[in-house]
Amino acid sequence: MPTRRLLHVLAFFVFVLAGWTMVVGQHDPDGWQKPTAPVKIAGSIHYVGTYGLAVYLVATPEGHILIDGAVPEAGATIVRAIEAAGFKPRDVRILLNTQAHYDHVGTLAHLKQATGGRVLVMKGDEGLLASGGETDYLFGSRTEFRFPAVKADEVIRDGHVVSLGGVSLTARATPGHTPGTTTWTMTVQEGGERYRVAFAGSTFVNPGTRLVKNPSYPGIEADYRRSFALLESLPVDMYLAAHAQAFDFHAKRERAKTEGPRAFVDPEALRKSAVASRAAFEKLVAAEK
Repeated sequence: MPTRRLLHVLAFFVFVLAGWTMVVGQHDPDGWQKPTAPVKIAGSIHYVGTYGLAVYLVATPEGHILIDGAVPEAGATIVRAIEAAGFKPRDVRILLNTQAHYDHVGTLAHLKQATGGRVLVMKGDEGLLASGGETDYLFGSRTEFRFPAVKADEVIRDGHVVSLGGVSLTARATPGHTPGTTTWTMTVQEGGERYRVAFAGSTFVNPGTRLVKNPSYPGIEADYRRSFALLESLPVDMYLAAHAQAFDFHAKRERAKTEGPRAFVDPEALRKSAVASRAAFEKLVAAEK
C-alpha cells in the first residue's frame, strides 16, 4: 500500500501537471503568475517568487544571487518582488536554476536583461536554455512549453562552488527530471543559529518519460538513482523547493511571523520527499520491465 507521504507527493505532482496545462492555456488557478509579497526566510535568503513558483534571492554585500524563475509571463512580477524586498535588480550578479523547464527558467531571459547577471547552468541543461526548451527530451515538441532562449555564460559541473560577498553555494548534480537538474546547498546564520539549506531540484518523473526501454536520454535510469541516493543522504535543516506548495511555503511564512526562521526547519523533509519519489520511480521502472 502506498504511504501517506507517497500519496501526498503524487497528489502534488498531479497538481503541478495540471498547473502546466492551465497556465499555458492562460488560466492560473495555482498562482504561477500571481504576485505574492516577498519574505525573508533566514539569514541572506529571501523568497521573491510568485504565489506558486519559488524564486530565491541570496543577498550579499557585493551583489546578489537569484535562484530559479517562473513562467515567462511572470518576469516583471519577479522584478517588482525583488524591489519590494528592498533590493535593486541591477545588483543581482548571478542567475542560477534548479531545472531548465518552462515553469522555472521561463523568466530567465527577462531577468538577465533586467539585472545584467551572469547565467550559470549545470552541464546537460545548457542546450535546453539555448533552445528555449526545444531540445527537451519530453516537452521539446510542445510549443506551449517553450520559453525565451538564453545562452549560459558558464556551464558548470557537480561540486562547483559559487562564491560572492562571503556567501557560497555548492552545486550538486541531481539529474533525471532534466539532464542538468541541480540541487544547490548552502549554510546561513541567524540569531546565533546555523541552518543547512537545500534548494532542491525535482526528482519527479513526468508522464511519458521512458526510463528503461528506448530511454528518453541515455543513462536516465542511473541518473535518477544517483539523484535519489544523494538527496536521501544530504544533511539539511531547511528544504526549499521550486514549487511553493512542495514545502508548504505559505503555511510556513505565516508561522514565521511568530517563530522566525525555525518555521522553515524540517530536517526530514528532503529525505522523505526523495524516498517517496524513488518509490514512484521504482513502480514505473517495474512497469516498463
